[in-house]
Amino acid sequence: MSETAAGVQVLGGAVERGDEILTKEALEFVAGLQRAFGARRDELLERRKQRRAEAAAKGRLDFLEETRHIREGDWKVAAPPADIADRRVEITGPTDRKMAINALNSGAKVWLADLEDANTPHWSNVVSGQVNLYDLVRKQIELTTPKKTYKLRDDIKHAVPLVRPRGWHFDEKHILVDGKPTVAAFVDFGLHFFHNAKELLSRGSGPYFYLPKMESHLEARLWNDVFTHAQKELGIPHGSVRATVLIETFPAAFEMEEILYELRDHSAGLNAGRWDYLFSVIKTFRDSDKYILPDRNAVTMTAPFMRAYTELLVRTCHKRGAFAIGGMAAFIPTKDPATNEKAMAKVHDDKKREAGDGFDGSWVAHPGLVPICFEEFDAVLGDKPNQIDRTRDDVAVTADQLLAVAETPGEKTIEGLRAAVDVGVRYIVSWLGGNGAAAIHNLMEDAATAEISRSQIWQWLHNDVVLAGGERVTADLVRETLADTEKQLRAEEGFPVENLGRAVELFEQVAVADEFVDFLTLPAYEQID
Repeated sequence: MSETAAGVQVLGGAVERGDEILTKEALEFVAGLQRAFGARRDELLERRKQRRAEAAAKGRLDFLEETRHIREGDWKVAAPPADIADRRVEITGPTDRKMAINALNSGAKVWLADLEDANTPHWSNVVSGQVNLYDLVRKQIELTTPKKTYKLRDDIKHAVPLVRPRGWHFDEKHILVDGKPTVAAFVDFGLHFFHNAKELLSRGSGPYFYLPKMESHLEARLWNDVFTHAQKELGIPHGSVRATVLIETFPAAFEMEEILYELRDHSAGLNAGRWDYLFSVIKTFRDSDKYILPDRNAVTMTAPFMRAYTELLVRTCHKRGAFAIGGMAAFIPTKDPATNEKAMAKVHDDKKREAGDGFDGSWVAHPGLVPICFEEFDAVLGDKPNQIDRTRDDVAVTADQLLAVAETPGEKTIEGLRAAVDVGVRYIVSWLGGNGAAAIHNLMEDAATAEISRSQIWQWLHNDVVLAGGERVTADLVRETLADTEKQLRAEEGFPVENLGRAVELFEQVAVADEFVDFLTLPAYEQID
């Protein structure tokens, strides 16, 4: 334990070059954010609980009457900076050194540098991620392994990093301010901003971010106030920060315009975060039988309620001069040509639909998918950097359309239950081991995967769902499936079993318990250093 700034204690162990990141001045900056805004964050988390209870009692969500004037007002967000005016292909991944270099070299326009769902918050990852961001901003990032040396190519335009800090719900237990854990978002944002904002601006870029898991425009207002405070504190011009908000919670879908409005000086648009969105649909109405989803893999982006969500997102963004960024293509190319051909065709279809719907760009999880995304967006955009001018005036989405979960085609099956347990347990094993971006069954999965898996099982169990084959979902059935999964994974050649017992126990805890745990990463965080 060390005390390097007044009232600040660093409880984490030594991390290589950590002293360059955790300087007295940087920690004082983070502590300033915590003291200025920590109490507001706490109030907003309490407000989430109240709003969920109100929504559950009504059985629905709706657009806010008190913000109608914003939705009907005439306003636009600030114009985008030149280096992110074209975002047609974005690659995502953790701030691991090798993956960071590969992402910058991928040919994509933007890299979502993920300090959140694709990055487990082991202390070493939290600090080394900041070291890697420091180096890549200065174009001095390299990695030498026994097999290969990784370095930035000089024959390619590097992807522009947009950093995703952890969500408002998370605390960083390794940094205490005045004796209490610091809001993790302040640690992730604060350290990157403190060390790199001026350097980025001097290089013709800026401090750009992705903001996850928000549920209301008041949470966006808090971020906006944080940005204003941080820029003033370091003498950086107002509006230098730009942030893209992930609309990945059900409540936020009803406040898209208000969220853009709150961040209008600092906005870089909205993104359609599909897996977390499904997780939030279940979480919000977990006790209702009107919002029960079929098997995860049966829920596609063409389901009526998902179409309503993405159409409204594009319409909202372009109406306000903001980017609309599409969802993830998570496939990882394999050595099997038949598997690749089938999966690549789906990626083509997905990106073609998004480009045709008016999205300005979209996500891929692997460099091998970058050319496909380019091909489909180039076909629509041509030489234009984006299609913000396509305002989609033909779109008019109602609250009932956003809520039409029951119209989703597909069945609830025992195979779906087994698949949810399998992928959920596999992911938690990876997460506990320090890897938050896990390759599972040829897909790149992050924490949203485990969240949708366990929440779906919780929903089926607590609503007495009978599966297509006649099986009723009971706690015994879930535990039996977990036991079978554990047995299979222990027998699987090469599977890392060190954390398997803990993963099974944790999955059962968050899938079966009477009380729904808001985020499985919170109890999981208690089990790691």
